[in-house]
Amino acid sequence: QVQLVESGGGSVQAGGSLRLSCAASGFTHSINCMAWFRQAPGKEREGVALIYTGGGSTVYTDSVKGRFTISQDIAKNTVYLQMNSLKPEDTATYYCAARPAACSWYPLTYNSWGQGTQVTVSS
Repeated sequence: QVQLVESGGGSVQAGGSLRLSCAASGFTHSINCMAWFRQAPGKEREGVALIYTGGGSTVYTDSVKGRFTISQDIAKNTVYLQMNSLKPEDTATYYCAARPAACSWYPLTYNSWGQGTQVTVSS
């Protein structure tokens, strides 16, 4: 079992920045991929950024490229999402997720989830 706890959400104005954290505990050695997803009211959960925990390779969805950065601190079993140049359309609940297999954009393929943290961007 892997437990994930997110933190760092909040409210900012457009153009501002936030950093989200996701601390993993439990069978962390089994994790191959960690991801950030987000879900806005009335919309489906969508993938934002992925990171392979072994080599550190990262992938981003097009809408956040150049603005968001996913990174990890292996010693702390923590993954971060640095969000810059935030836009109102980034408003959502952000979730981190983990899986033992290769990274995927499909949320149903992840077996460990955090509780979510709210990000609100005002114009």
